[in-house]
Amino acid sequence: MKLRDLVVEKAIVTNLKATKRDDAIAELLDALIEAKAVPGSLRDAFLKSAINRERRGSTGFGHGVAVPHVKTPDMMDFRIAVGNSEEGIDFKSMDKQPVHSIFLLISPESRLEEHIDAMGAIFANLGKDQFRRFLRQATSPEDVLTLIEEADAGQTTG
Repeated sequence: MKLRDLVVEKAIVTNLKATKRDDAIAELLDALIEAKAVPGSLRDAFLKSAINRERRGSTGFGHGVAVPHVKTPDMMDFRIAVGNSEEGIDFKSMDKQPVHSIFLLISPESRLEEHIDAMGAIFANLGKDQFRRFLRQATSPEDVLTLIEEADAGQTTG
C-alpha cells in the first residue's frame, strides 16, 4: 500500500496552530473536511472517536510522532491528514517526548485488513530516523508529498 495514495494533499498542515492534542486532531480533521475528503456532517463523531481512542491509549509512539486514527462505517475510502508542529504537542507518548509530526488516519470500519496495511505503511516510514527528520523540516505540502513519494518509491508493493 502506497502512502501517497492515502494522504490528502490539501490536508497537509506544515505549521499546526494547535498546542494541545485534541486541538491538533481537530485541526487535521478540519483540514480533511475543507479538502472535501471527509464529510463535514461527521466532524463531531469523528473527533469524538479519535479522542476516545487517545484516552484508551496514546497513539504517540515515540520519536516525536503520533498516528491518531478512526475506523468508521461512514467512510468508504482511506484518508490521511499530515501535520507538523514546530513547538511539539503533548500526546502522552510512550517516550514522554512532545510530538512534532502527526498522521491522522480515517479508515472504513469494514476494511480492517487494509487498515492494518495503512498503519503499516505509516509506521514503516515513521520508523525511519531520516524520514522523521525530513518530515519535521518540511515547510510546504509539496515538501511532504515529495518525501512521501520518495519513501513509496523505495518500498516494495504488496
